[in-house]
Amino acid sequence: MAANISDPLLALVRERGLIDDLQLEEVMQENNKSGKAIGQILADSRIVDLDTQLTIIAEHLGTEVVTGLKDLNLAPEVIAAIPSATARMYQCLPLEVFGDSLRVVLADPLNPAIVDELGFIIRKELQVVVGDPAAVVAAIAKFYEEKAESFADILHDMAGAEEAVKEIAATANQEDSADALANMANETPIIRFVNLILYQAVQDRASDIHFEPFEDEFKIRYRVDGALYEMAPPPRYLATPVISRLKVLANLNISERRLPQDGRISMSLAGKRIDLRVSTLPTKFGESVVLRVLDRSSVSLDLENLGMVKSVFDAVGEIIQNPNGIFVVTGPTGCGKTTTLYACLRRVNALDTKLLTAEDPVEYDIEGIMQVPINDTTGMTFAKALRAFLRQDPDIIMVGEMRDLETAQIAVQASLTGHFVLSTLHTNDAPGAVTRFVDMGVEPFLISSTLMGVLAQRLVRTVCPKCRSPFEPTENQLSQLNLSTFDMGDKTFFYGRGCDTCNDTGYKGRSGIYELLAITDPIRAMINERAPAVVMRQKAIELGMATIRDDGLRLIFDGRTTVEEVVRYT
Repeated sequence: MAANISDPLLALVRERGLIDDLQLEEVMQENNKSGKAIGQILADSRIVDLDTQLTIIAEHLGTEVVTGLKDLNLAPEVIAAIPSATARMYQCLPLEVFGDSLRVVLADPLNPAIVDELGFIIRKELQVVVGDPAAVVAAIAKFYEEKAESFADILHDMAGAEEAVKEIAATANQEDSADALANMANETPIIRFVNLILYQAVQDRASDIHFEPFEDEFKIRYRVDGALYEMAPPPRYLATPVISRLKVLANLNISERRLPQDGRISMSLAGKRIDLRVSTLPTKFGESVVLRVLDRSSVSLDLENLGMVKSVFDAVGEIIQNPNGIFVVTGPTGCGKTTTLYACLRRVNALDTKLLTAEDPVEYDIEGIMQVPINDTTGMTFAKALRAFLRQDPDIIMVGEMRDLETAQIAVQASLTGHFVLSTLHTNDAPGAVTRFVDMGVEPFLISSTLMGVLAQRLVRTVCPKCRSPFEPTENQLSQLNLSTFDMGDKTFFYGRGCDTCNDTGYKGRSGIYELLAITDPIRAMINERAPAVVMRQKAIELGMATIRDDGLRLIFDGRTTVEEVVRYT
């Protein structure tokens, strides 16, 4: 177990014999589950108190612990040594300036990447000391006003370097030289600009960041709660250096600009550990890059927190406890299918159960589960992984997606030989998944004997709680939902007026809406008879299935979403 400890603080505590194997396992599970900092978990669990942690870190780094950060008074020239946005982003506080060196306290001093980047940005030699992370954050808030550095500020600072950056970009484009591109990517203004974009995206809870070069402009867009928002576009000449910087961070081939590449960036931003999935795509005017933000602290991997109505939650909980069979989650891209499957895996993950997953790509690392990345270019397909899994003595298998007949057939065989299989499909509703299996070429009798349930889902934006206001729906809005004023009764509808909290959108966050088709005997008979999805859907509703639209209405009546969102997704 000690060999697998990736957190440096946990490794130090383990080295000193201050934690046993059972406690270690519990701390790692809690960190995996909640995203809480290891130091906080150790202190809360009373395994290692904060003072001991700080002493251990200081001894390891050959430095000292500073106290009294609450009562600190800093001279203006000391505060000015680190820009506001940099202090907040890297969670660092300057304490003293000695010529070309700076004494600084960090909330995460064990992260060498932060120390390297910080030294690079402020161009001083750093003397790192150790302090209480919470006190460091509080002191940063005290000495640096909330107005963080803006893109305009950084672009203004870049004005002096504009000609230099343009010249390097032109040279790099002509020579296509990896060295020229790498030098440009490591220019201080470029590092600050890229870090600020990533920091802002995490602050705004963006799920994706798009970098798009066009002939005369360079667009940067965030996807927040499913909708895209455009930033003030930076100058066109920044496209090559910014994209080169992202490729350097993701360890991609910086000089390869004609083929798509995929990579991953792992970094600390404002005290959070953030993983970014990177995808590059060559276009006519340069490479387009999309980053998928994987922020463990903002994603709940607990089944209880997915917002299912109690009947669906209980039924899903029962289905996934089966010793064998297939459970499918269905819906369009980006509707949270993988999160639901992870939550199901977390629910059934136990010491006496072997779990294997095949994913394209692995999004979140889950303690205790063997996760295999799919890579079609090397021939590691879902079907190939699934075949290999059956020789690994698993109890439960998750297949990221059933894309073809071969994968579906192996999944069926696995479930017939005593394994429980979880997977996803792209269909519009739950009964449509059965038709999809038949279209792939799976025999109906095999589907009816292995399929346990199909969960269809969508994600709808939820009304911002700060600016939520009641309103009277129009007849047109009611007719879109197939409702009458009689159905309304005394129910109140809500919408978001728009405020600073929700960036004037009226929405903050998203919630799932679900439709569960439990495969009962009447449904099995219909599958064997190759009944159309429409007929099967009608029968399921008669047997008590609540549709996605019904679940959407529940959220409307609870005041959690709007008519427009439910009509848009159901």
